[in-house]
Amino acid sequence: MNCKLDIDYEIIAEKVDSETIINFFDKFSNNLKKKTVVVMDRASIHTSDAIMEKLEKWSQKNLEIFWLPTYSPKLNSIEILGKFIKYEWIEVDAYNSWKTLMKYLKKVLDNLGSKYVINFV
Repeated sequence: MNCKLDIDYEIIAEKVDSETIINFFDKFSNNLKKKTVVVMDRASIHTSDAIMEKLEKWSQKNLEIFWLPTYSPKLNSIEILGKFIKYEWIEVDAYNSWKTLMKYLKKVLDNLGSKYVINFV
């Protein structure tokens, strides 16, 4: 059974740092109606002082962070998703230019859960 997922994402062409994450979570948390949990690994940009200082504010807006154990790529869904995007779903001609790569990436993310599905069976 396939279903359309309701996901929030941004495609960032520049280097992602703690400030990028903070900006995204600040916007994301403004619209939450119920408790929402984001699973994050312990990469340094995720555990910076600036991120840690925001946890209480996000919690008050229904955004909780669940921290994965150190080095646990098999538990990190984004690692699995990244491999499917890179090796299964994005066609070779997507790599002809930056513009086509971004187009394909957007197509995958917009159709995640319907056209693009990961089955763990």
